[in-house]
Order: sequence, then C-alpha cells, then structure tokens
Amino acid sequence: MRATPFTPAGDQIRWSDVPADRKHGAAPARLYIHMLGGTGAAGFGDIAPHPLLAGPRALIVDLPGHGHSDRPADFGYTLDDHAAAVAAVLESERLRGVDLIGHSMGGDIAIVLAARRPDLVHRLVVAEANLDPLPPTPTGLGSQWISSLTDAEWLATGYAHLVAANRAWAPTLRLGDPFGVYRSAVGLTTGSRPTMRELIVGLPIPRTFIAGDRGEELEDPEGVEAAGVRIVTIADAGHLLMDDQPDAFAGAIAKGLA
Repeated sequence: MRATPFTPAGDQIRWSDVPADRKHGAAPARLYIHMLGGTGAAGFGDIAPHPLLAGPRALIVDLPGHGHSDRPADFGYTLDDHAAAVAAVLESERLRGVDLIGHSMGGDIAIVLAARRPDLVHRLVVAEANLDPLPPTPTGLGSQWISSLTDAEWLATGYAHLVAANRAWAPTLRLGDPFGVYRSAVGLTTGSRPTMRELIVGLPIPRTFIAGDRGEELEDPEGVEAAGVRIVTIADAGHLLMDDQPDAFAGAIAKGLA
C-alpha cells in the first residue's frame, strides 16, 4: 500500500498499486473508487485483477475517512474534496489520461473528478451512482438516512445502529472513521454544482453507467443515453454488483473501457 498527502497538513490518502504487465505497459492506468463506508479492497480487490480486466496498472484507493487512509477532522468530505484527494494520487504518480471506475459514491466522485480535471481522465465507468442530490430522510437508506441525523445523533447512536443493522456493510463501516463517513454522506446527498447528472452528460469522453436490475433506480435513463452515455444493466444484481454478479460486473467494466 502506498500513500500521498492530500491536505496542507500532510494527511495521507492510501492506495494499493498493481503494476502493469509487460503486454499492457503502455495502456492507460486504471483507478478504482469505492462506495460510502467501503474500502478499495472490499469494492474492487477481486474485480481489478479479474481476467477480463487484469493487465493495465491498477490503483485502488481508500478514500479519506475510510479504510487505511487518514481521517482529518477539518477535511470537508464533499464530493469535490474527495475528488481533489484522488487527484492528488494521480498528480503524485504523474499520471494523465487514466480510466476512472467508481461504484456508488465512488462513481459520483469519479464524475466530479473527470469534470474538474479533464486532463487526468481518459474514460469513465460509474456503477450505481446517484446523479442527482438526494433529500435527507429518516426513512431512506444509506446516505439519506445518515444525513438525516445531526452529527451528534450519528456519533451517539446512529453509527453503532447502522453497523449492527447491516451485516454485509458492517465490516467496512467499522474500518471507517464515524465522522468521516457522516460528512461523506452529507456531501453525497448534497451533491455537486453543477449536479452529477449535468456533469456526466456534458463530458466529452467515453462514459458508461452500470446498473443492477435490483439496484438503485436511474432517473431518466433515456436522457442519459441521448447524451452519449452507454448504459449497461446487469441481471439479478443489486447495489453491490461486485458481490452479486462479479463476472458480469467485470465484463461490463471491460466493455466500457474497450
């Protein structure tokens, strides 16, 4: 695992770095960004080396406040803040024209990074991302429920409740910083300006949106496709595509990077 500073104080964002094989040494590097409350290893540790994707260099990040990365209390944790932290990785490695692959919140961060730093991104693949800001609600799931709480409520009882109530999510949630996860959820529901939808439809690069047929509903898919975004739907898959249908998920990513 490697690291580079992402704040003026020297806080470190960490990532796993899989070098390219001899055949793919000149291919664009790939950078993978995980979901809210996740880690790079849990999200893409089995996907990046899949036979359909292995070969090019792969960087698998842990976002600030998650996994092995640092968790500064004064970091903003907005989508733009996370995108800038990921950009710091690419800058430190002197990488340009990479392929970005992001899942859920990682997909939104990838969209923002591609829009803010077009010099860094060659192709974009996002899976199960929210393209619009989401209203906080106590009846919602994930980020909507988290951001409906105050930070005091979340730290007092909310974090422990979410860990106890989500057996599949708990292993990576426990590795995250409670405050960092909370602020990231607020940043995700707030979204970006322009919105993630406006950004992705306006990008001039190849873009693919992957959805599970049992996952998050994509609003106005016709409008997204009309803007040139390829939509790939994976059968019998929910939000966690890499768990439900790993081979099909790897194949969809490969198709988006073809």
